[in-house]
Amino acid sequence: MGRFGALILKNTWRNRRRTILTVLSVGASLCLLGVLMAVYHAFYFSEASPAQALRLVVRNRVSLAFPMPVYYRDKIRQAAGVREVGMSQWFGGTYKDSRDPKNFFARMAVEPDKLYTMRPEMTLPPDERDAFLKDRTACLVGRPLAATHNLKVGDRVTLVGDIFPVTLELTVRGVFDAPENAEILYFQWKYLEESISEGRRSNVGTFNILAESPEAVPRIAREVDDMFRNSPVQTRTESEQQFALSFLAMLGNIKAFLLSICAAVTFTVLLVSANTMAMSVRERVREVGILKTLGFTRGRILGIVLAEAAAISFAGGALGLVLASLLCIVIRHGPVPFDAIRRLSVDPSVAALSLALAAAIGVASALLPAWNAARTSIVQAVRHSG
Repeated sequence: MGRFGALILKNTWRNRRRTILTVLSVGASLCLLGVLMAVYHAFYFSEASPAQALRLVVRNRVSLAFPMPVYYRDKIRQAAGVREVGMSQWFGGTYKDSRDPKNFFARMAVEPDKLYTMRPEMTLPPDERDAFLKDRTACLVGRPLAATHNLKVGDRVTLVGDIFPVTLELTVRGVFDAPENAEILYFQWKYLEESISEGRRSNVGTFNILAESPEAVPRIAREVDDMFRNSPVQTRTESEQQFALSFLAMLGNIKAFLLSICAAVTFTVLLVSANTMAMSVRERVREVGILKTLGFTRGRILGIVLAEAAAISFAGGALGLVLASLLCIVIRHGPVPFDAIRRLSVDPSVAALSLALAAAIGVASALLPAWNAARTSIVQAVRHSG
């Protein structure tokens, strides 16, 4: 089939306007498909970073809304393979105006002496580290968050609680850099504990575990949950990456949503390509008859027509991937609710799958009209008025 490459290329440009419009239509559809596949890959197939692979999160088995007793921490530390255990509590609340989406960001109460051990990828000057440890009302903010709200060391931050009906007056003592989970504010858990009513003390939302090795993570998760299997407050322990996905699951069945949209886009591309190839083949029935008189077999004619369709669809797929890559850059630099989107890109495996799908759609869309044209007899083809 390679020796007919020039003929195939010439036929694809027979009607240039139609070919260009088809390539643009397929490209736009494959752009959307590529972005959706990139999102799916980022959420469900991306590998955890070396630091993230060592961390686990323990929460109440029923729901994140229910706390766990603080004394669980000492029991969890006894599990084999656990290097460190730290407590953390989602505070929520309101910063400035709750109606502005920019003002919604993670606010976590943590144990300051455990934070740097749990998150060694965090970097900030030593004096800012020490200031956070010494000041009970201190807080740390990630650099992207500080840039968004124009925060700097020494600024005051007021958080009005909703889950906890208290108002916290915090002072920014440091701005940290981190490759992930950087849009967050940390403050001292002890300050929150002292601010709330006595009846709500000695409870915490999550425990963070630092494992000795990635291999120990599954075993630690099982051991910790078995440890509290018969307790009044049972636990659910999962890797940090799985814990992040559990927040995504609160929005619904995201997997089914993404896959259904991908299927709809694929079907749309198939219809566009099928319509184009049907028109193209109908215009060339007489030529098919002439090719047969020159000795072209039915299989060879079928192959030429299918190759034309695959080439047009493949070109549209390549254009779509370029557009999808550019769109991923725009998305990951915008306001995003999930850290996985910060790493959004068209992975080579996603690119290869998209191009293969584009070519397959081209072949599938042209199969029926190409088959009908190839099986047309010479007499019928020559008599065809086009």
